[in-house]
Amino acid sequence: MSVPRTTLRRSLAAAAALPLLAVALTACGYGSEAEEDDTKTVSSGGKKLSADTVKIGYFPNLTHATALVGIQEGIIAKELGGTEVKASTFNAGPSEIEALNAGSIDIGFIGPSPSINGYTKSKGQNLRIIGGSASGGVKLVVNPDKIKTLDDLKGKRIATPQLGNTQDVAFLNWISEKGWKVDAQSGKGDVSVVRSDNKVTPDAYRSGSLDGAWVPEPTASKLVSEGAEVLLDESTLWPGNQFVITNIIVSQKFLAEHPDVVEAVLRGTVGTNKWINANPEEAKASANKALEKLTGKPLAAGILDPAWESIEITDDPLAATLDAQAEHAVKAGLLEKPDLAGIYDLKPLNKILKAAGQPEVADAGLGVK
Repeated sequence: MSVPRTTLRRSLAAAAALPLLAVALTACGYGSEAEEDDTKTVSSGGKKLSADTVKIGYFPNLTHATALVGIQEGIIAKELGGTEVKASTFNAGPSEIEALNAGSIDIGFIGPSPSINGYTKSKGQNLRIIGGSASGGVKLVVNPDKIKTLDDLKGKRIATPQLGNTQDVAFLNWISEKGWKVDAQSGKGDVSVVRSDNKVTPDAYRSGSLDGAWVPEPTASKLVSEGAEVLLDESTLWPGNQFVITNIIVSQKFLAEHPDVVEAVLRGTVGTNKWINANPEEAKASANKALEKLTGKPLAAGILDPAWESIEITDDPLAATLDAQAEHAVKAGLLEKPDLAGIYDLKPLNKILKAAGQPEVADAGLGVK
């Protein structure tokens, strides 16, 4: 592992349902409405940086715990001095990309698929990935009465959140590696891949219309609360048990005009991740409190605890895994081969990590020249 990570784990990674399908930019499983959170305009006082305000977007999901905790605890604001933080929450990757393109946000926490789609659709002109935030939090959960081994999935009905989304691509790739055949578009084949919104999947499972699901948290833990069992944690399929689920992006325009602000935000995220790592229980409570403010309802302990435990916080964007996810989508026929050269600019983050005596992170050859 190349950077300090926190074995934090969290929920609502459902936000990770981010489409790798370039043609499905509008479909992310959580709608497309952006909701501005006016209560989150904060400043710690002191001298302003080069911008009066930095507009940060994120999801009300535990996979975005860096943003949830960093904003709530004032860790990010402290690094910005008199420059205000104006936070907005989103329920879908495409709407956050649209906000970034429109200048409604400057920096965002988002999953790999919308990052890829946004970058390629703009021909590499709109965003850069500047840091990591979270890894993991995706599981295959099944009806234990019908499925006892991985081979038992053949002939069963297994849900993914959406055609072409991150988990859908991962499951199709896993099926292919098993030597089984499934038509990616229809989901028909040796396994029936059922595209089901994460919000309705628990009800579908309860009704018996699904035999299992390859889904992010907290949907996986909700299914377990309905009697399902975890058969596979996707992290075990990746080198080092790590794969990107949330990273940090910035508008190229904002990065060019306000590099001091971008560095300050990154110092805040690195500091937040460090605090989360040192205080996991307190951080979990902080994240859940932030979720309650944003959604009106906290996560129950029986769902919060296992979901939090399955997500790892990291400064490393795990660039090689983003590249691999894109390759899986291409192999499945869901994405034309993208040109991801220049999607990363990790120089500001590595400057901060080096100053803190921490290992630098890699861009897998996809960094800006």
